[in-house]
Amino acid sequence: MPTVYTYTGKTKQGEAKKGEITANTLEEAKGQLAGQGILGVAVQEKKDWKNLEISFGGNSVTDKEVVIFTRQFATMINSGLPLIQCLDILASSITAENKFFGKSISEIKVSVEGGSTFADSLKKHTKIFDDLYTNMVAAGEAGGLLDTILGRLATHMEKAMKLKGQIKRATIYPMAIVIVAVVVISALMIFVIPTFAKMFADLSGGKAGLPWPTELVIGVSNFMQTYWYVIFGGAYGLLRLFKYYYSTPKGNVQIDALALKAPLMGDLIRKASVARFARTLGTLISSGVPILEGLNIVARTSGNKIVEQAILSARASISEGKTVADPLAKSGVFPSMVTQMIAVGEATGALDAMLGKIADFYDDEVDAAVEALTAAMEPAIMMILGPIIGFVVVAMYLPIFKMASAMG
Repeated sequence: MPTVYTYTGKTKQGEAKKGEITANTLEEAKGQLAGQGILGVAVQEKKDWKNLEISFGGNSVTDKEVVIFTRQFATMINSGLPLIQCLDILASSITAENKFFGKSISEIKVSVEGGSTFADSLKKHTKIFDDLYTNMVAAGEAGGLLDTILGRLATHMEKAMKLKGQIKRATIYPMAIVIVAVVVISALMIFVIPTFAKMFADLSGGKAGLPWPTELVIGVSNFMQTYWYVIFGGAYGLLRLFKYYYSTPKGNVQIDALALKAPLMGDLIRKASVARFARTLGTLISSGVPILEGLNIVARTSGNKIVEQAILSARASISEGKTVADPLAKSGVFPSMVTQMIAVGEATGALDAMLGKIADFYDDEVDAAVEALTAAMEPAIMMILGPIIGFVVVAMYLPIFKMASAMG
């Protein structure tokens, strides 16, 4: 269905350009603009009053919603219902919960009715269905096993959601502790310490004679009250700088390499990457997707540039008639046990089954790594924050103790 997109970009001569373009998909719009010599484009769907209700309802679809859709679709296809009827039923039921998703399913149905394959129709909705999904559906359509493939897809997505949840669980807890600690320390410095400082000034007629820890804490408090905008602006600037550097090719590689070497967290990232790689590639191969295409998809969804480079090296090795295991072993990213099992799977012709076993094993390893990280992070954070808060408290009570001893 043709859609109007707005764009901004530059010509080859550096002249700024903006306007509107009509295309069936976002990728098609970008292709048209590239053909016109417009570079560095930012393209987005134009919002109008006709789509206002959908815009207010949000234009996102959760992984859980896609899993439920896929499960229901697989069941309907397995029951013998025609593809168009399945899409019609699902579009009606989904619209009540998510209007954007329901509208997208209706557009897919119209596309299929117009003669497009189901996989090609899904490719027009890249915000909802990724390359993994569309390639597996294409393989299922070609082999007449669409219901089986959809079932595998749903299972794969459920396990991927579980893995993502484990990673979130590992990071949210320590982040929450740090944020609470920062808020508490900031509140002490901005609201509580000034009260003590005024009291000490009234009692001693100035800051002279205060112990050095007290002077230090009061000095930090005064700085935070006076230059709070510098502190927050600096923190925001550092965050923006980090994001910019990470978006560059060199920064992406360096930061991802450091992430794999980080204590505790690096081990978790490595194990999660191995589990994701094995699960995704095994699912693709067992569904009939060619291994070269499968490795390309897995590389793009790896989430780490170092892992992506290792997988692309394996893809190049396969295209030259060699094995997958050797370049993975040389990369240093994948544990030797994994590469040995992959080598056995290649030699026996059961690579997909072997990858499934690796994925199951590393799912459990990720669970154990999350528990170890959570157990280690809490005392580590408290060892850092405890002395800081303790120092502030002691610094504020030292003058009181000094006055009490002088009076006694």
